[in-house]
Amino acid sequence: MDIGSKIRSIRNRKKITIAQMCEGTGLSKGFISNVENNNTSPSINTLNTIAEFLKVPLPYLLLEKKQHMRVVRKDDRRSSSLKNLHIEHITSKGPLRMMIVESPPGFAIGEDEPHAHEGEEVHLVLEGKVLAEQGEDSIIAEEGDSFSWNASVPHMVKNVGDKKSVILIAIYSDTKVDDL
Repeated sequence: MDIGSKIRSIRNRKKITIAQMCEGTGLSKGFISNVENNNTSPSINTLNTIAEFLKVPLPYLLLEKKQHMRVVRKDDRRSSSLKNLHIEHITSKGPLRMMIVESPPGFAIGEDEPHAHEGEEVHLVLEGKVLAEQGEDSIIAEEGDSFSWNASVPHMVKNVGDKKSVILIAIYSDTKVDDL
């Protein structure tokens, strides 16, 4: 773990000198220097003191770089198509994926053949009007409405409006889901 350079980076970004950090934490200049150069491993109590002084949560100091926030700019999003759907892949983090799915009027997924896969799904209708069915449950969802389900039970979503539908979908699954 490279906690030292993370502490130095935060300290420099906040324009805090080592002397100011010494005064604010009660730690010596040599100790802080050794921590920042990864020559010593501070205790959790000492890390907590440093985190409080730097005004960052202690767990943030313990995160590895690959665990930090991931940003996907709008222009960098990947998109794909499935049948008549346009899918914009917003982001993913571990087993969680988010996408925006556009479908033309009358288009349905899961209507002709059962559609099911591992995981949980949450849908938020951004535009249009859709029919969502799973088992005996059936709803018409319009802009601003949301619905969710266990995706391992066959389900169907159909654009029943007279214009395209746009749905924000979040899928949580321990296995890779190649389609909706």
